[in-house]
Amino acid sequence: MTDNRNPAPTPLHTLESHDDFVDRHIGPRDEDIRAMLDTIEAESLESLMQQTMPGSIRHDGGLALPPSDNEERVLDQIRSIAARNTVTHSMIGLGYHPTIVPPVILRNVFENPGWYTAYTPYQAEISQGRLEALLNFQQMVMDLTGMELANASLLDEATAAAEAMAMLKRVNRKNKSNVFLVDANCLPQTIDVVRNRGHHLDLDVRVCHDLAAELAETDCFGVLIQYPGSDGAVQALDELVSSAHERGALAAVAADLMALVMLKSPGESGADCVVGSAQRFGVPMGYGGPHAAFFATREDYRRSVPGRIIGVSRDRHDNPALRMALQTREQHIRREKAMSNICTAQALLAVMAGFYAVWHGADGLRKIAGRIHRHACILAHGIRKAGFELEHDAFFDTLQVRVDGSRRDEILRQAREQGINLRTEREGLIGLSVNEQTRKHHVDSLLALFDQASNDVLAIDAELGNDYLAIPADVRRSSSFLEHEVFGRYHSETEMLRYLKRLENKDLSLAHAMIPLGSCTMKLNATAEMIPVTWPEFSDLHPFCPSDQAGGYHQLIDELAGWLAEITGFAAVSLQPNAGSQGEYAGLLAIKGWHEARGESQRTVCLIPSSAHGTNPASAQMTGMDIVVVKCDKQGNIDLEDLDARIEKHREKLAALMITYPSTHGVFEEDVVTICQRVRDAGGQVYLDGANLNALVGWSRIADYADVCHLNLHKTFCIPHGGGGPGIGPVGVREHLVPFLPGHPTGLIEAEHGSNPAIAAAPFGSAGILPISWVYIRLMGAEGLKRATEVAVLNANYIARRLASHYDILYTGRNGRIAHECIVDLRPFKESAGITEEDVAKRLIDYGFHAPTMSWPVPGTLMIEPTESESKAELDRFIQAMIAIRGEIERVASGEWDAENNPLKNAPHTALELAAEDWPHAYTRTQAGWPVAGLKLDKFFAPVGRVDNVYGDRNLVCSCPPLEDWLEAS
Repeated sequence: MTDNRNPAPTPLHTLESHDDFVDRHIGPRDEDIRAMLDTIEAESLESLMQQTMPGSIRHDGGLALPPSDNEERVLDQIRSIAARNTVTHSMIGLGYHPTIVPPVILRNVFENPGWYTAYTPYQAEISQGRLEALLNFQQMVMDLTGMELANASLLDEATAAAEAMAMLKRVNRKNKSNVFLVDANCLPQTIDVVRNRGHHLDLDVRVCHDLAAELAETDCFGVLIQYPGSDGAVQALDELVSSAHERGALAAVAADLMALVMLKSPGESGADCVVGSAQRFGVPMGYGGPHAAFFATREDYRRSVPGRIIGVSRDRHDNPALRMALQTREQHIRREKAMSNICTAQALLAVMAGFYAVWHGADGLRKIAGRIHRHACILAHGIRKAGFELEHDAFFDTLQVRVDGSRRDEILRQAREQGINLRTEREGLIGLSVNEQTRKHHVDSLLALFDQASNDVLAIDAELGNDYLAIPADVRRSSSFLEHEVFGRYHSETEMLRYLKRLENKDLSLAHAMIPLGSCTMKLNATAEMIPVTWPEFSDLHPFCPSDQAGGYHQLIDELAGWLAEITGFAAVSLQPNAGSQGEYAGLLAIKGWHEARGESQRTVCLIPSSAHGTNPASAQMTGMDIVVVKCDKQGNIDLEDLDARIEKHREKLAALMITYPSTHGVFEEDVVTICQRVRDAGGQVYLDGANLNALVGWSRIADYADVCHLNLHKTFCIPHGGGGPGIGPVGVREHLVPFLPGHPTGLIEAEHGSNPAIAAAPFGSAGILPISWVYIRLMGAEGLKRATEVAVLNANYIARRLASHYDILYTGRNGRIAHECIVDLRPFKESAGITEEDVAKRLIDYGFHAPTMSWPVPGTLMIEPTESESKAELDRFIQAMIAIRGEIERVASGEWDAENNPLKNAPHTALELAAEDWPHAYTRTQAGWPVAGLKLDKFFAPVGRVDNVYGDRNLVCSCPPLEDWLEAS
């Protein structure tokens, strides 16, 4: 018998050799794992995987990754990588600007798991906080752009402009032209992305150096104008927009939100759509992202807007409640007819930008914009006095100075020595963009560089006079903005702190409970992984800064891409796609480019199983491919006979097969290798959707059977969901497809595919959050990653086995096992008790849980994914809730509870309802709000009752309601 009072001493080398991070990431303890294995009748994790995963895809060679290490040492390692980045004062501009993140927002939102671990607000009743924050963002965008409607963010400015082009083509039905005119003064990365997107949509994108002249002579369906221009020039929009309308075309404007504080809004000039980036509103540059793009348009186009719109509805108590309106899961519903493949947006960054506007209010923004403009005016005046010529005299924040030869080189060299980066890509010019962080000493330094004798900032300021503006009178803003009370109430830190906490408390996140969403992988986002994100060395770099200033980023990017390639077996991985949907798009373009390079451009057919994730067909249609659906059999697997028939019918035109593995039905298909080979034998390529990679890592390498795969770093590799974004969707390819990966107009990506068009605005996408996945892989090591896969599969099988005697589990694979998720069939209860999957989803809120994925991929079901980081105690708590709900369904079916007035139909129950004097229900308050004993210690209350979706769509309001509406409701 062991004497625990006097344990044997442990050698020092053992104590210092490793940390227990892997055990802390994985929820179940060793004794729990043993008990769970006994429950599902498996001898070990190894035997479970062998029983579950086909031998044809198993990889037994191990992974060549660094061994796991402890948090302290890994943070030291990434600190040394960060030290290789040089933080300067960036005045490069081009859509990216240093900004100041208000500390109250930095600490209480950006660094707060209550905000960054929440999921996309599909369950409105437990998302009211971030929905209100996103509504603030929409209101801010509508006010500044002068438009009638705005969405709740897109991925970046360049892709937002591409979405605008596609929308204008859809809504401009009378105009049959395929020509889209783009002002050459748009941002270069925007031009590249728009041109690339247009090419694959069979649109004729023409870049015009004289847009007005081209517009007068060209039949087009739309135009894109930058405001202010890429070179900083400010010019009135009215004439260009009017000219477009006279020609039957529609006008999109790519605008700078900070400039719109001082400039006439595009809406006042008649613009049909306004896009741009909200990065300047308190979101760090992060070497290119993540940043929330905005998209605003006319009310008439509300059903054609890509992405998400937050709308005001009512709950069942007739109180105001917020929800995602109109197109909650548009790509799932419309699939190949979807308007875009937007799935992940940039919710967390939109939340931050909206709070930035709340914190500063209209007067605060005017002060910031005014200071930016004044510094630019002082620089312009001083530079002119020194004898230099400016390319434009009307500007907001950006100057282009004509400087030739050695003098230009010398100024640029001295500026870098003084820690200032200027814009250099235009020969004979030096560009500089003033920003929120620019201060008097920066202006002093720049004036000294241009003329040692004329650098008295205060003297120049006095010469200009108090009323001087470099903005023409007809372009100056006269309209008001941010007049809603939310933008005027929270200007003391005490009030702002309480407002942020009040909204946070309305939402259920991973800080509260398990979020068991199938295919969404809501796992632990460890604190150690999050810490480096806000270090200045990572957060404050401009994406187009000189490469020698980003040595740390390039090391991190190369190492992370290399590790992902090792995990998947691919030859190369591009980190540019800033969402899983964009990874799909990039991967399909690589396949398409390969076919075209081989003279087989006729290969346009993409086979997609009926069970596929909705972004698959949406992405395929965006690349111009023709989607052909392949049937699934009764077990949820691809129907081999139907696949063979489709291959044979389209053999000469077959481009690709898109599959998800394990399948969207939560099983490992036995014939996956055969399926992939049949497609290749017919001349096609295999695209594997990596949404479920967390069931493969360490056990299978995708490149052994597929040609392309995107990886959701926000799923398998621990980047938080952030309430609906950010996400990253790197794409991996086999050797023959490497030359067709995305490039970038800056040339910052390696030469072998640097000449290819970009699919996102920044060369390395949302680089600012890559440290999260780097730290995760470094902490876990090869064995830790493999064990995470095993426990994810164990947890899912444990839930399925425990629930199998109460619910039908819809699909199982070999040996009755499932992969990392299971589908619970609720359809029988609709007939027996009138209870739907929505009723069960809302009732789970009363038990303290976010619902599993609802009605996808099979209507009338719930898809449950526990991940590896949930403990057995939490799994048991969820299982207890599901079993209790099954008992409640039986009470309805038996007639004990009324078919309409029961806890499931009335769920969720709010605290206000439970405390009310009137209780018009046959069931008790305890049965409603505290149905299991554990809730008496820790109860999460939904702030609103069940939201009326139909009312919200029929009465769309996407702006902030009067504050008294909320006060009256509460």
